[in-house]
Amino acid sequence: MESKRKDRIGRVVSNKMDKTVVVAVETRRRHPLYKKTIKRTIKHKAHDEKNECRLEDIVRIVETRPLSRQKRWRVAEIISKGTVVEVKPEEITLPEIE
Repeated sequence: MESKRKDRIGRVVSNKMDKTVVVAVETRRRHPLYKKTIKRTIKHKAHDEKNECRLEDIVRIVETRPLSRQKRWRVAEIISKGTVVEVKPEEITLPEIE
């Protein structure tokens, strides 16, 4: 039997919480009257048991039972790792004003 759970693919926008990530899921729809494509972004809080997700990762999340007041999703798999460049404050140089 096929699973009735919804699944979405999105991008991790925050991983500051313990065992929780915020995933932004982007959907595109056509406006029924004006026929313009509208981009809609919804943020879901998802359970990440092993704290493996990092910023900018592309993940697949699956609907699950309520895990907390706001968590109804869990991370099923990490599709691709994101590349975030970390810059220390000492490495930033400001241009000199003449």
